[in-house]
Amino acid sequence: MLNGIDPRFTPELLYCLARMGHGDELVIADANFPCDATAAHTFFDQTIRLTAQNAPQAIELVTQLLPLDAYFDHAALRMEIDGAPEDMGEVHTEAWELLTPRLPDGAKLGHIERQDFYARARHAFAVVQTAESRPFGCFILRKGVIF
Repeated sequence: MLNGIDPRFTPELLYCLARMGHGDELVIADANFPCDATAAHTFFDQTIRLTAQNAPQAIELVTQLLPLDAYFDHAALRMEIDGAPEDMGEVHTEAWELLTPRLPDGAKLGHIERQDFYARARHAFAVVQTAESRPFGCFILRKGVIF
């Protein structure tokens, strides 16, 4: 244990976040996401499990330490609902409510089609699996710079 570190952090997650650099992307995945198959293609190459938390809880935890990016077209992406790309489910709304106050000036939130999300996730730094059971509860966070 470390003083001042939220006990929900796992050693693997802390190690991963410490190794990430500006522009690296972290997938926060729901329980249905093919985490292990996807993580095998990432830099970290294994799934980080936070299976006692849902996706918004994991986002809240990660963004305690991970600054979001303001120098790209998005700081975070949500997986689109099939056939309804502009619609947001409950999980998306909860995540956006957490992320919005954590955005640096000029940063934006975006969305990406499900199959494109899968492809992009394979190039992420790491994949974090949550217990999120709501459909399309997957997100990509882009690491910003520390000031």
